[in-house]
Amino acid sequence: MTNFDKDLKAVQQARHLADRCREAQREFAKATAATVDAVCAAASKAAFSAARRLAEMAHQETGYGNPEHKVLKNEFAARNVWESIRNVPTVGVIERDEEKKMVVIAEPMGVVAALTPSTNPTSTAIFKALIALKGRNGIVVSPHPSAAKCTAETMNIIAQAAEAAGAPPGLISCLDGSSYSGTQELLRHHAVNVILATGGGPMVRAAHSTGKPAYGVGPGNVPAWVDRSADIEKAARDLVNSKSFDCSLICATEQTVVADEPIAAELRSRMEAQGAYWVPEAYHHKLASVLFHPDGGMNVKSVGQTAAALASLIDLKIPAGTRVLVVPIAGVGKDFPLSREKLTSVLGFAIAPDVQRGTDLCVQILRFGGDGHSAVIHSRNVPQVEQMAAQLPAFRIVVNSVSTLGSIGYTCGFAPSLTLGTGGIGGAIVGDNITVTHLINRKRVAWELKPHIVSSSPMVPEGTSAGLEPTVDEIVARVMARLARTPVEA
Repeated sequence: MTNFDKDLKAVQQARHLADRCREAQREFAKATAATVDAVCAAASKAAFSAARRLAEMAHQETGYGNPEHKVLKNEFAARNVWESIRNVPTVGVIERDEEKKMVVIAEPMGVVAALTPSTNPTSTAIFKALIALKGRNGIVVSPHPSAAKCTAETMNIIAQAAEAAGAPPGLISCLDGSSYSGTQELLRHHAVNVILATGGGPMVRAAHSTGKPAYGVGPGNVPAWVDRSADIEKAARDLVNSKSFDCSLICATEQTVVADEPIAAELRSRMEAQGAYWVPEAYHHKLASVLFHPDGGMNVKSVGQTAAALASLIDLKIPAGTRVLVVPIAGVGKDFPLSREKLTSVLGFAIAPDVQRGTDLCVQILRFGGDGHSAVIHSRNVPQVEQMAAQLPAFRIVVNSVSTLGSIGYTCGFAPSLTLGTGGIGGAIVGDNITVTHLINRKRVAWELKPHIVSSSPMVPEGTSAGLEPTVDEIVARVMARLARTPVEA
């Protein structure tokens, strides 16, 4: 089959699935809260049961990450996300304000076009399906081509379970990922009402260029400040555990540690005890060349790889048990490629003499490639944490925890989510962790609070007492006088 034929087939598939989804969604929009919850619960249970199989499929198809860690992400998406939205009202009247005499009625957005990445394909698909269904929306997923099979299987499992619980056929579907043309057709199709875009920059920009409402996310060049007041042993453990989790495939993973100078040596020693290896300077350029192309673009072959796999690419001998490669960085920007986002087992390391210069460095890192995303602070000085957080251009500040799982709402109190907004400064419409409340519209019904009679003239009419509303007799007399002065047309 030629590329032209593939494109035509993909476009036709996108049109068919979008039209079918709209018909199913209009039927599902009439569902009761009980039916909606039954559908979501069935989808959640089915996805949770298949978590390991889907994780293994994702690892085999993409070659990224750690299958065991992917199991946890799938289970998080199926269980934690569902538990977080289970009691969110999404049908009928969802709010009452007696003082303002107003009620709010939930309305679904309609058909959701969901773009899913190669880094977290199955877990992101589970998450997006659940928040769409809970809002009485339909969903059509467009998978990353390198993760098309595992994503399609994920959506098939969810669709079968949802339909058995009462969802109409066609409400949940997935493109085959064979052509970029199919994705473009889906995003622009008249039946699609909103886009959920998770993936690389070009994918997110494509979503925003359609003219449709879109929730997109940007890169997460996450800095992690470790203060002299921190629990250094815990900070070291958290940093290595977080960076090595699924080989750093979650965009909220720490990218550069900024250490307070008085504790920098101790932090390094404790990180080394956890499996971090400081790469000798002679290998820095080699490693950067493996991770990035000359124009700064990420080399996909380096994504989601273990420390051992990366070391072998540059002929670097590392100790057995090494989990993370650490590279000291001398600055931030294009001339310092390892200060970029690194979706693999490589962590930058810098030292700052005090908290303000540490804050300034964290701001530079975020501005260079992570505006609006996430940042980490390890500190026991609460006022200092709050002062630093106020200066960081990030919408998720994780304190004394692993950013990988903290930012998505597993170890911290953020809304459980696998799509993390970066706000206006990061090119997104919101800075929230995206959840079901972002996929419903709110219809407001308001009763009159105070009556108001508008006078027909800004001046006090003849025959009306000044400062008083006209009486009925005065209004009738005024109307009759006007009629008498108006000529009758032939």
